[in-house]
Amino acid sequence: MALIHRVVAALQRDDKGQGLAEYALILALIAIVAIIALIFLGTQVSGILSTVGGSV
Repeated sequence: MALIHRVVAALQRDDKGQGLAEYALILALIAIVAIIALIFLGTQVSGILSTVGGSV
């Protein structure tokens, strides 16, 4: 019975660490998507900003 209690207590303590790890993975995924988007769209965005800057 004590073994079951210790296992349940250990599982309850790991919830916060698991949530933090999930947030870190989501943040890393968002960062990777943003970097890939900048790589593929960087020249187009640069051209648009140059056009807007030139017209101002």
